[in-house]
Amino acid sequence: MTEPSAASTAHLAALGPFCAFETHAVGSEPSPPWRPLSEAAQEGSGVLRERVASVRASLAANSGRPPEAVAPRVAASVAHLGLVARVISPVLGLAALHGLPSRPLTLGDLWWGSALGGAFRLSLPREAVTPVAGGDTRTAGAIAADMLDGPVRALVDAFAPFSVSRRILWGNVASAVNGAATGITAAAPGLEQPARAAALAFLRQPQLRDTHTLDTHNGRFTRRSCCLIYQAAPNAAGAVCGDCVLVRGRSGRGQDGRGGRGRR
Repeated sequence: MTEPSAASTAHLAALGPFCAFETHAVGSEPSPPWRPLSEAAQEGSGVLRERVASVRASLAANSGRPPEAVAPRVAASVAHLGLVARVISPVLGLAALHGLPSRPLTLGDLWWGSALGGAFRLSLPREAVTPVAGGDTRTAGAIAADMLDGPVRALVDAFAPFSVSRRILWGNVASAVNGAATGITAAAPGLEQPARAAALAFLRQPQLRDTHTLDTHNGRFTRRSCCLIYQAAPNAAGAVCGDCVLVRGRSGRGQDGRGGRGRR
């Protein structure tokens, strides 16, 4: 494993926009356009409601309909998948390449620029992504456990009141993990082994163990729930993601197994 210097941070960015990140000093205060991601999980802040409403409007606009045509829980699930995919992807890349972050992260550690449409800007604490001189790197399993018990669980808890089942929300997390590993492998085939090993460390955690099936012969990942995005189409007749439990017998897109069409 190598130190995540400026060069290797650029290397992570080269793995795709979901792996890219910036850094900030621990204890510093974010200034616009940066905002603490913890605001999304604060009860009564309205940040999450606004994001879900924006995603709802975007999904409806894709088929020329008003926002009311898309169920709020569908928009919430899609918004959740987008957030967890953005948070997990750089951490999985760091875990695979550098054995980092060097300590558990909280939502308060993460800063975001909350734009819609793909990978929004994300900043991680500099001290957590820089190894201590002479210190040991962490295992992917330890990093996965900390992420799923920390920032990821906080986002699951924040979205549950939108009438989205935790089974779906944790399925979104598993889909995001697999999508991150697949994206890294597509960008840099030589990193397939460490990326898949890091993803497996996540998928073996108790929270994700029952959310998916993984074919050991061909590596195909299938989640055991649906992110609900197909319901955003008129008459709920949209295509399903490539990793969806509903993919059999349907005209699913994303058949490379990445899924993640709801990354907003």
